Parts: sequence; C-alpha cells; structure tokens
Amino acid sequence: MKTVFKQIVNGKAIARDIIPRLAFDEFSHEVLAIIGEGGKIVHYFAYNDGSAVSLMAVFRTDKLLLAASCDVPQNYPAFSAQSEPFHMFEREMAEQFGIRPEGHPWLKMVRYHANSRGLPDVFGNNYSQDIPGNYDYYTVEGEEVHEVAVGPVHAGVIEPGHFRFNCVGERVLHLEIQLGYQHRGVENLMCNADFKRLPVIAEGIAGDTAIGNCLCMAQALEGLAYVRPDGGARIIRTIAQELERIANHVGDLGALSGDVAFLPVANYCGRMRGDFLNMTLLLCGNRFGKGLVRPGGVCFQMTEENRKTLTERINELTPQVEHVIDLLFSTHSVLSRFENCGAVSRLDAEKLGLVGPAARACGIAYDARRNFPTEHYRFLDINEHVELAGDVYARAKLKAHEVLESISIIQSLLKDHVKTECVVSGSFNPAPSSFVVTVNEAWRGELSHCVLTDAAGKILRYKVKDPSFHNWNGLAMALRDTGISDFPLNNKSFNLSYCGFDL
Repeated sequence: MKTVFKQIVNGKAIARDIIPRLAFDEFSHEVLAIIGEGGKIVHYFAYNDGSAVSLMAVFRTDKLLLAASCDVPQNYPAFSAQSEPFHMFEREMAEQFGIRPEGHPWLKMVRYHANSRGLPDVFGNNYSQDIPGNYDYYTVEGEEVHEVAVGPVHAGVIEPGHFRFNCVGERVLHLEIQLGYQHRGVENLMCNADFKRLPVIAEGIAGDTAIGNCLCMAQALEGLAYVRPDGGARIIRTIAQELERIANHVGDLGALSGDVAFLPVANYCGRMRGDFLNMTLLLCGNRFGKGLVRPGGVCFQMTEENRKTLTERINELTPQVEHVIDLLFSTHSVLSRFENCGAVSRLDAEKLGLVGPAARACGIAYDARRNFPTEHYRFLDINEHVELAGDVYARAKLKAHEVLESISIIQSLLKDHVKTECVVSGSFNPAPSSFVVTVNEAWRGELSHCVLTDAAGKILRYKVKDPSFHNWNGLAMALRDTGISDFPLNNKSFNLSYCGFDL
C-alpha cells in the first residue's frame, strides 16, 4: 500500500514532527485511499495544537499502523458519507470542537458536550440548532408503529443508557441507542493529572477492563519514556489479560443462559466466574486486577507458591468449563433461542467497523493479539477462529472457544517459574513533542490509547478508544426485524460497555 501516511509501531513513540502534516485535500485523498484498499480506522480525533486545532488519524492494515495529521478546516465533506466507520468519530469531533462534517448522515450528540448546548465552536461560530443537540429522536411513521423507551435509569446496578425502539407489534424496525449520561471527562483528566495517578484513572475507565486499559496506558508511558518491562512482567501481564477475558466471557455465557431460563449453566458460570476472578485476586490482591500493571512492569511478583496454586486451580476448573460449554451447546431449547437471533451479516459488520468477538462472530478474523502482538503474545500461537452466522449463537460460541484458548495460554505460561522485579509507581519523564499509539485485544475487542506530548513533555492529548465505540451500532443492527423480547438476549451477547463509551 503506497501512502504518505507514516508507518508506526504499536507502543513505540516517535517525534511528532516526523508524522506527516498534510493539507486537508491531500489528507482526505489519502484517508479514502487507505479505506478503499481495506484499511480500518483506529483513531480519528481533533486536538488543540497551540492556537490551532488539528486532526489526527490512525489506521491499520493487516500488519501495519499508519498515522498522519492535518490542519482542521471549518467545514469539510464528511468521510462518513463514503465510509460508515467514521460515523461516531466525526460526531465526537463535532461535539467536542464544533468541526462540521458536511453531509454527515446523522450529526447528533455523543456525550452531551458543551458544544451541543449552543456554545461557540473553535471558529467562534454558534450552530446551536444544527450541531449535535436539539435533535429529535429517529422516528418511523405509520399508524401501526409505536415506540418503546427504556432507560436511561435501569433497575439494578447498571450504568445509564437510553434505548428507544420503533416497533410494529413485537417486531423491532429500529433501535436508537443514546449514551453519554455520566460526564466523566476521563480524557481531560488524563491530560491534567499527575503521572502517578494515571494508572488509577486508567483502571477506572471501565471496571471490567481494568487490566486492558491500564495495560494500554502503561505501554504508552513506557514508549514515551523508553522503558521496557522485563520478560517476567510481560508474562504476568499476559496471564492477567487472559484471566480478565475468561472471567468476562464465562460471565456472559452464564448471563445468556439465564436469559433463556437455562439455570444450571447460569449458576455454574456464575460460580466459575468468581473462581477466575479469585485467581486475579491471588496475583495482586484485587479481583479485577487493580494495582497489578504499572508503567515499567508489575507491582507483584509471582511466587512459586502462587504459580503452583494457580496451576492447580486452573487445571481443576478446565474440565468443569468444558462440561458446562458442552451442556450449553448441546441443549436443544437453548439452541432454538440462540440460533438465527439477532444476526449481523459480515457485510454490515465490515461497514460498521465491528471489532472483537462481535466481528469474529460475523466471519472477520482480526485479533490484535495476532496482528499487533504486545507483551508475551508475540511468542504465542493465537488461533484464528471465526463463526459465520453473526447471531447470538455465533457470539456465544466464539466466546466459549476463546475461554478454552485462554485457559490453554495460561496453562502454558504457568509451566515454568516466572521471575520479575517489581516496580514502584513513580514519576516518568515522557519524551517531549512525541506521539504513541498502543493497541491491545481486550476481552471486548480492539482497545487503543493514543498519547501526544507537548514541548515540555506534558500530555497534550490523551485519546481512549474502547471497542464498544465501534460495536454499539452493531447491537442496534442486530435488533432490526427482531422481536423486542429478544433484546436482552442480544444485549447480553454483545455485552458492551457504557463506561468505556462515556469518557
């Protein structure tokens, strides 16, 4: 692929002045050329660069990461009109900076930013009537059409999110999902907090992905400070990442079983999820892995006693997991609910830019552990596994496969003694005027952090991209022409993050 975009390495910092800074027309031409040749968007965001506002784009091909920037135009032809995965990114930039992508199909708010409340944009203009905000919900006309609104306040311990269904009887014609109710300001906090606080903030981006987010953050700071963890720390990080994947996937399989009233598997999975969380507890004293990963390595050694205990526990659980998976997928009443429910075609998945298990369930094989390996993954053989149906069955089957593979990975890493030097969370001196991108395969899919520093080495822009940012529209598509009573089942099969979206 010939392009003027700069090829970058996952987790390796480069000077910002060697990233191509293009005129917008050239930038636009290159972006569309990369997309036309199969490239996928990883990041697309705006940032304040002195007195100016700039755009930064990061794309991936099968094995390459590409980056370039440009000065922001006041108006430009929306990329979303030609490539759907830009849809959310352009809405986000319009909301945060007032940048107008002309011809965007649906320029509504993402997180209720100040610009949606009629404040002037970066050019001093006020578009309170037609920049995100002050919009009507999508409606389907017809005498038989009715709307069902759910949330944003839900029963139980759950984050806020609003779901609005347009239905004819029980059949869903359209689902509109509105998030952004928490106003957390995570990215701004990452720019202004002391470096010692960054790991704690990263771990709180999404509690069920504490390892994944802290790993991305740590790798970014390590790249900017030219620090490399030792081999033992990379093994422990890999084990923790896979334990996080197992615990969440097992929990999802249990939740899906509960939604179809198959309580034996629901109860088994609930108990086993706790067993895997307790393995993470053994690693670092916290069931969600908080306090384990820090820039430079890990804060806890793996003692020989802990290694043996983990080996015994996972060996004991493995046949139980295999039995429960076999029970789940051999039960006809379960299969009758899972199969052909909430199907997303591969074509739609490609157009929406789905990632992770949601994409692999549609036949898209991309897995960052294979394509952009970090930590100990470069020494592991991660299998390429996909399902083709794109339905609840495919998503559940894919997660079951990943549970078994993650168990196998952990067992292989526990065979030998793991030795590492613990790090103490301290101050780092990031390189000035630098840029780094980290990409990891978290349990929901591609998770990426992008950091730019200024001339003094302070964080100028911190960008977080959770896989749910891509995948929420996949859930909406899965509900098309589906019974509204199947929403909980489809929702659980995606199990997307409110927190990871509401930055």
